[in-house]
Formats: sequence, structure tokens, C-alpha cells
Amino acid sequence: MGNNMDKVLRIKRLDERAPLPKRATDGSAGHDLHALIDEPLKIAPGQLVTVGTGLAIALPDSGYVALVFARSGLAVKHGIALSNGVGVIDSDYRGEIKIGLCNLGNEPYTIQPGERVAQLVVVPVCCLPLLEVDSLEETARGQGGFGSTGKI
Repeated sequence: MGNNMDKVLRIKRLDERAPLPKRATDGSAGHDLHALIDEPLKIAPGQLVTVGTGLAIALPDSGYVALVFARSGLAVKHGIALSNGVGVIDSDYRGEIKIGLCNLGNEPYTIQPGERVAQLVVVPVCCLPLLEVDSLEETARGQGGFGSTGKI
């Protein structure tokens, strides 16, 4: 392909106040995304909210997807998770990255302006062609589903 600039994540600030995502450490896989809100936002137990980031991205091509994950500290300590489990940002999406949050905890939690609320991870995509078949090869596990491989 061309030069190294072909494989970069292009980021556009839709609002000049939006902090750019950054990795907390050199070993971090994800780039932290910040809440672009004007005032603190209280999330009651069981409540769903959507928080903007003020950012849009352009992935290099359809061989990549950006995935939005919860921040483990918010999830484990306060029950703040993503309402859709994992956010998927397709390579052709150019709108604002918005974060759907839900409070799975028993106490209200207040998101502060600029708080890190999620993390963005870019990964390769493997788009295999589909082939409909009449049967699938057998395996030792077979059709065993949830919990079928044991607890330990």
C-alpha cells in the first residue's frame, strides 16, 4: 500500500472541548474516551444514558473495526457498564462516538465532565465468505452450550 500514514486512526474533534483519546500506559490496549458533558450527570440504578465524546473517527479501511469497551474500574467498583455490552464502530461510520452507559449497581453514580467513561480498541476484522451447508463436522464438545465444559 502506500506510506505508513495509510494505517492510522484519524480523529476529528466535533467540539473543540473534546479531549483526544489516549492510552493510560504504554501497555494499554485501549484509548480512554471522555464524557463531553456540560455538567455532572447522575445515573440512577437501572438507568440508561447516552454520553457524547465530541469525537469522530476514520479507520484506515474495512479491514479494521473500533470496539468500545467499559472501563473496568467503573464497572467493578460502581456497576457502570455499556448498555450494549460492546460498541461496534464500523469502518464507514463518520458520526460522533457516543457511549451508552447503564448503572447495574445499587447506588447512583455521577459522571463528571471530562471523566473517562469507556475505552476504544481498534482490531483487525476477518470477513469470511459465508457457505451454507447441510451439516457441520462433529467435535468433542458438540452442541454442549453454557456450562457444558464444567465449572473448574
